[in-house]
Amino acid sequence: MSGRVRLALCAWAATLMSACALLPLVQPATWILQAAFLLAVQSGVGAATRRVPLARPLTVAAQALVALMLLTLTFAREHALLWLVPGPDTFVHFADLLRQGSDDIARYAIPAPLESDGIRLMLVGGVLIIGLAVDALAVTFRSAAPAGLPLLALYSVAAGLSDGGTDWLWFLVAAAGYLLLLLAEGRERLSQWGRVFGGAARVPGEESGAVAPIRTGRRIGAVALGVALVVPLALPAMNGGLLDGAGTGVGSGSGGGGTISAVNPLVSLRDSLNVDEDRRVLSVRPEADTDVSNLYLRIVSLDDFDGTTWKPSKRSITAVPKNGFPTPIGLGPDVKRTETETTVSAADWYAQDWLPMPYPPSDVRIRGNWRYEPEGMTLVGDHGQNTRGATYEVKSLDVQPTAEQLASAPNPPPALTREYTKLPDSLPSVVAATARQVAANATNPYEQAVALQDYFAVTGGFEYDTQVQVGSGSQAIARFLKDKQGFCVHFSFAMAAMARSLGIPARVAVGFAPGSPQADGSVSVGLRDAHAWPELYFEGVGWTRFEPTPNRGTVPSYTIPDASGSTLPNPALPSEAASTAPSAAPSASEACTPQQRKLDGCASQSPQAAAAGDDDGPKWYVLLAWVLGGLAVLAIPLAPMLWRLRTRAARLGGHGRGEADVALTTLAVWQELTDTAWDFGIEPDESQTPRKAAARIVRLGHLDPATAASVHRVADAVEQVLYAPRPRATAGLADDVRRAVVGLRSTVSRSTRLRAVVAPRSTVRVVWALSEWSAGLTARAAQARPSLRKPWGQES
Repeated sequence: MSGRVRLALCAWAATLMSACALLPLVQPATWILQAAFLLAVQSGVGAATRRVPLARPLTVAAQALVALMLLTLTFAREHALLWLVPGPDTFVHFADLLRQGSDDIARYAIPAPLESDGIRLMLVGGVLIIGLAVDALAVTFRSAAPAGLPLLALYSVAAGLSDGGTDWLWFLVAAAGYLLLLLAEGRERLSQWGRVFGGAARVPGEESGAVAPIRTGRRIGAVALGVALVVPLALPAMNGGLLDGAGTGVGSGSGGGGTISAVNPLVSLRDSLNVDEDRRVLSVRPEADTDVSNLYLRIVSLDDFDGTTWKPSKRSITAVPKNGFPTPIGLGPDVKRTETETTVSAADWYAQDWLPMPYPPSDVRIRGNWRYEPEGMTLVGDHGQNTRGATYEVKSLDVQPTAEQLASAPNPPPALTREYTKLPDSLPSVVAATARQVAANATNPYEQAVALQDYFAVTGGFEYDTQVQVGSGSQAIARFLKDKQGFCVHFSFAMAAMARSLGIPARVAVGFAPGSPQADGSVSVGLRDAHAWPELYFEGVGWTRFEPTPNRGTVPSYTIPDASGSTLPNPALPSEAASTAPSAAPSASEACTPQQRKLDGCASQSPQAAAAGDDDGPKWYVLLAWVLGGLAVLAIPLAPMLWRLRTRAARLGGHGRGEADVALTTLAVWQELTDTAWDFGIEPDESQTPRKAAARIVRLGHLDPATAASVHRVADAVEQVLYAPRPRATAGLADDVRRAVVGLRSTVSRSTRLRAVVAPRSTVRVVWALSEWSAGLTARAAQARPSLRKPWGQES
């Protein structure tokens, strides 16, 4: 095994040994096997390109390209050409996976489940990137000591996130990998000096040249290991989740100050709704006279809409108020309200950074490190605090506005309106157009909001379906309005965006719909009760819940203007926790009134004609790009064969008449003969004369006498051109080469003939030419650099 190959293996091993520090963060740890295999392929490509050899930048580029194709094959094959070649959709999918992974690692406690493709992409992709840097520094550029920096970065990230007591073990493993890399480099450098013989004892204080580099490498390794030991100790503790769902600036745990930059908690909502077993999350025990059908548990509000998704804004947080929470923003004294008390117990496995509570809360009694976010009136865990196994008491207000109060609400404050009606420019125009069409007959914001709710829940023909795929990006809402199928996320996102387009302040709340009442008076809230709903702001009432999702939650009584005289069933119906399937077939009954449909009193309607939407299909230039890319991909495997065919035709088609042309034509024919023999397995030997090279081709190619005579005629013509004072053209050399090609082909196996056509060995000359051109360009740039640095006035 050569020293360079041994060094590449040590770089591969050092990267994996440092990556072992990530093992406690995720379960199961099978991802490291996948990372090891992909990293081995990447390292093998580097070893192969260095053997050619390629220029160093080209070697790194080839490894990076192969790594990208491997990640595409593993994580985004459905979005790539031929499962391997990445395109625009591939990078969009990678961005979605990375966003999903970022959300997941903030939501899960350590160890996080490996089912998330986003987390897996972060782990495997990160190992490949670090492995590429280590291989490039230690092997390609032959400098193993700086390769400790990417290894240190990998270990430091893992050590900063881990909350276990075995960090020292992973440090030793990573340190051993780095030392292995340093020793391998030292051995490879010493091997270039030749064998070191033992001799007489050295004079005291004298150090041999062979031992000095080893000691220097050990000293560098000791310094790097010391840095690796100190840096993780200086990192802040982040142990509330993989990235602390409360954000890195959650606060100190006492006193005011600090900020929260929360991630999107909707990443697992679809999974929660589609679980096979409705696992209990919370046990809620309200007061005896509480209407449990309106007992929504709110976790966090999403008020920042970037065109792709809704997420929480970065908010300031303070200490939890000791004497009760302030009155909710916008709530006037003339609105009826009742204070209720609820006891909530979280399951031992449920680790949520935000505290689920009825909205608006007026007081909370809970143990642990919690902080208060005034804008959303939410509690968030500080320094890793979460809801796992917690029991807490919440006092909340049951606000009961009337339809008249909402209809006569004055305009909100201008600052609030500006903040909560922002819409990105990328939002398709069909969203605002549909909102104006739906609310065309409304005379005030309240009637507009009710019209939007009824459009989604009653009159628009939408179906509730947790399996639907509406995609992501700026066209997701437009696609949902067209297909009319989705679940609570799509309904709440669409209604909030449409309300903002009408000038109504809106945000999206995430939490749990009312659960299932139990015989002991408690309410069981399960995974399938996970829900999202829009909240719209009305001055004098504050943030008000609406329910656009059909067959989910309960319709607020204040959205039914004539509910007081209705003889229909009570609209306060409990949530059907297990109702996750698409809505039933359309009802044929003509007696089902719109009022009954609003109260979920009859079956859902079938989808009607969709609202006009923007055509977001592929554009012509995208199709053209894909076609050209496909042709390019098909041409890549055929490129060696096409190059050889073109080169053979050019070499054998020369008809020069001058002495220079005769020489070039004859040498081109000889080059074609030697390259053809190389394609069939006879490597050229540039140290031999043409006559001896021809004899070697005849002997190794087992050529018959007639074909051998043709080979020797070409060699004689080359020697005559090289050594004769006045070269003369020799007729029939191209035909001699063609006879030699036929003779060589007839003496080899079928696989050798196939390789000579599809993957000819002589095409490596192209790579050599590129490498030589790159080296020449670098040399010319180095020669030009001193002249560019001459001071003014010193030009020659």
